[in-house]
Amino acid sequence: MDSTNPIQFIDTHCHLEMEQFDADRDEMLQRALAAGIGTMITVGSDLEGAAKAMELAEKHDYIFASVGVHPHEARHVDENVLRKLRDWASHPKVVAIGETGLDYHYDLSPRDVQMSIFRKHLDLASDTGLPAIIHCRDAWDDTIRILKESGNSRGVLHCFSGDRKMAAEVISLGYHISVAGPVTFKKASDLREVARLVPDEYLLIETDAPYLSPEPCRGKRNEPAFLLHTARFIAGLRGISLDDIARITTLNARRLFGIGQVSERAEIAYRIRDSLYLNITNRCTNACTFCVKFHTDYVKGHNLRLDHEPSEDEIREAIGDPSRYKEIVFCGYGEPLSRLDIVKGIASWVKQQNGKVRVNTNGQGNLIHKRKIISELQGLVDSISISLDAQDEETYVKLCRPVFPGAFQEILQFIREARDVIPEVRATVVALEGVDIEKCRAIALDLGVGFTVRTLDVVG
Repeated sequence: MDSTNPIQFIDTHCHLEMEQFDADRDEMLQRALAAGIGTMITVGSDLEGAAKAMELAEKHDYIFASVGVHPHEARHVDENVLRKLRDWASHPKVVAIGETGLDYHYDLSPRDVQMSIFRKHLDLASDTGLPAIIHCRDAWDDTIRILKESGNSRGVLHCFSGDRKMAAEVISLGYHISVAGPVTFKKASDLREVARLVPDEYLLIETDAPYLSPEPCRGKRNEPAFLLHTARFIAGLRGISLDDIARITTLNARRLFGIGQVSERAEIAYRIRDSLYLNITNRCTNACTFCVKFHTDYVKGHNLRLDHEPSEDEIREAIGDPSRYKEIVFCGYGEPLSRLDIVKGIASWVKQQNGKVRVNTNGQGNLIHKRKIISELQGLVDSISISLDAQDEETYVKLCRPVFPGAFQEILQFIREARDVIPEVRATVVALEGVDIEKCRAIALDLGVGFTVRTLDVVG
């Protein structure tokens, strides 16, 4: 990625005001911009640092500031300090309160004082409507307890160092997870699992510069340009592209910190990795309990909440040249085969343009159209993924809440019919409580089709 790429990264946590950058601050900032780090949030650790952070933010339109007192310095906080932070919180370039939190590793401030000042920061965040940037080291239980007691649900656990269970607890409270350079370290197995599985809409990235340089820069002073190393590593863990990580984390940062404009325009065609996905309807005959559309408008940073169903001409225009992509995939926030004629028309056009076509479906096309439809896709569709999602009718009804009675048996029949017409057929399930993966695998084997297990909350 270079500075000409329209997708830019946001370093959501760095300390640009610190003395480690005094000798080459301007050059360091230029390296960041050249690397595609289009926005940086510099985070004050004490009053002096917060003042310098605001000065930098005033000087550069791409820098924003957070004001707060690090738990190491909590012993120095009095009412005058808190009053000053409250005044600064109204500054137009201040986008967060913090960093605040607890650090029991060094205990540079008494723990009871840390907890008291942490609560006061959270109160300030709630009063001002700004998100809280939270530091937690060797203080997990007290951090979670105070967050729950505060009622605050908007912020980020910066430089997250916990495991998957801890991440789930943070997310359940509404907080984002920010991953920094340590994810690239060889022994960071727990953090890698978090970085791989945290839902897209809760993921942020940061440098914490000048600290915690990622591999292969470990041992050097960290700086925002090094964010690309962390981003590439996380993209690899999640099986997506660098552009995907940029889009996801930039959207999350803009929405959390109120930086820049967030487009509310729904996308008809959206790219993930080397494939182009088509979002042609939001209608579906299921209301699956695990469906991402019930808690977010976004998949991989793309807004999929349509305000109208696009015409065939609109879809073609959105695709452009289909041969540029590995495949064109009918998969959005609804059941694509409910618009069978559109699927057929676009698929025919894609094939004429030397493209490949995949359809992701809930397998209820026959029920929707009251006829067998799979033969109509012959020669138009190269592969089809059919959501099995359960081992029996009872489980399917409980998890997927279909409109049609007897949907599960109809899906099995649809898979059989697809097997005889479509070159590649896969049955898929989401790993959920109550789903017997091995029984589902056996069903797919018996039907003679491929089988894929999808991870809950990992979409696209």
